[in-house]
Amino acid sequence: MKQLLILSGKGGTGKTTVAGAFISLSHCRSCADCDVDAPNLQYMMRRMKKIKENPYTALGKAVIDGTKCTGCGLCEKYCRFGAIRSGTVDQYECEGCGVCERMCPQKAVRMVVSPAGTLSLYRNKSSVFSTARLTAGSGTSGKLVAAVKKQLSEEVPDSSFTIIDGSPGTGCPVMASLAGADIVLVVTEPTESGIHDLKRIVDLIRLLNIDLTVCINKYDINLKNTEVIESYCKDQLIPVTGRIPFDTTVLRAVNSGKTIDRYSRSAAGKAVREIWNLIVEKYSGGK
Repeated sequence: MKQLLILSGKGGTGKTTVAGAFISLSHCRSCADCDVDAPNLQYMMRRMKKIKENPYTALGKAVIDGTKCTGCGLCEKYCRFGAIRSGTVDQYECEGCGVCERMCPQKAVRMVVSPAGTLSLYRNKSSVFSTARLTAGSGTSGKLVAAVKKQLSEEVPDSSFTIIDGSPGTGCPVMASLAGADIVLVVTEPTESGIHDLKRIVDLIRLLNIDLTVCINKYDINLKNTEVIESYCKDQLIPVTGRIPFDTTVLRAVNSGKTIDRYSRSAAGKAVREIWNLIVEKYSGGK
């Protein structure tokens, strides 16, 4: 196991809480938060100092020069995203494909590169943490996730083990996070939406033929749905690594910027530690 990715089919399952605890327990040298739409793992990395922050640019946005435009309408005709209307570009709908620039006979359209997010790097004496934040309205989340992982690999090229906190859902940032993963831990919850989205993320991971395991957070808020999840995992031959009970200590830990494993006497802290030990035993030969 060289890269452990932690995902969830939906937001709010406790994915980042589990990821932060695993990073603390493993003392890994390299870790990343690839939830670029709403990164928050850095709040548990208070012992790490931000050493780098750079604007991230990806695809450009179309800009039309009104002094050259003749109003032929070709740019609007060929824009597959409907971003151009009456010679005006909607910057939020423009995907930066460049077709309008290529098709304009008057060379009135040009692609202008603009910041799509912020790429950040944290470090302490022994570890490196990479993350980023996507600019609101930008559609380059997958590319930004790839940049987060590239930045980490460049800073710690000889890392033997990496933990990555991924994005919720099944979209572009999740696909980019899955690249290079050896094992995926899916954190789910016993709710109707949790069950529905668990199945979606499982289908995606299996398409890519990556090992996965599941843990159920707040399992005791609905024991019936917990049984449904465990039955589904059994039918699909997916190991359930453990259950984490609902525990208000998690709220105290989050509000204090600490990882739940530091509250070793708490029910959730004990459960997360047991899950981590099981993952290490199963996927790393007990090392």
